[in-house]
Amino acid sequence: MGTMTFTKVATTADFLFDRMEGFQVSGKDFLVARVGGRFSALGNICTHQGCRLSGGKIREGRIRCPCHGSAFDPATGTVLQGPAGKPLSLYHIKVENDQVWVDL
Repeated sequence: MGTMTFTKVATTADFLFDRMEGFQVSGKDFLVARVGGRFSALGNICTHQGCRLSGGKIREGRIRCPCHGSAFDPATGTVLQGPAGKPLSLYHIKVENDQVWVDL
C-alpha cells in the first residue's frame, strides 16, 4: 500500500449536525459526510447514472441520491437501496484538532 497523503478539506465546525458536503480536490470528486458523529469520505458520484450525491440529503443515516433515490451506507459506501448496483469508493479520513483530513 502506498503512502497516504492527507489534505485538509474542512473543519468539524462545518459539520455540527448530520450533513454532507462535496469537494473537488486534486482531480477527485468526493464528499465528506457526518452521520451520528462519525465522519466518512466517499465518492461524490452516484454509481447509477452519475448524479452528484452532495446535492442529496442524509436521511435515516443513509446518503440519498437526489436523482433516483439510491441509498448508500456512509461508513462503507455499500448500496442499501437501488437502483444503484455498485458501492461508492471510500477514502481514508481522519479528524484531528477540529480539522478534517482526507487521503487523496
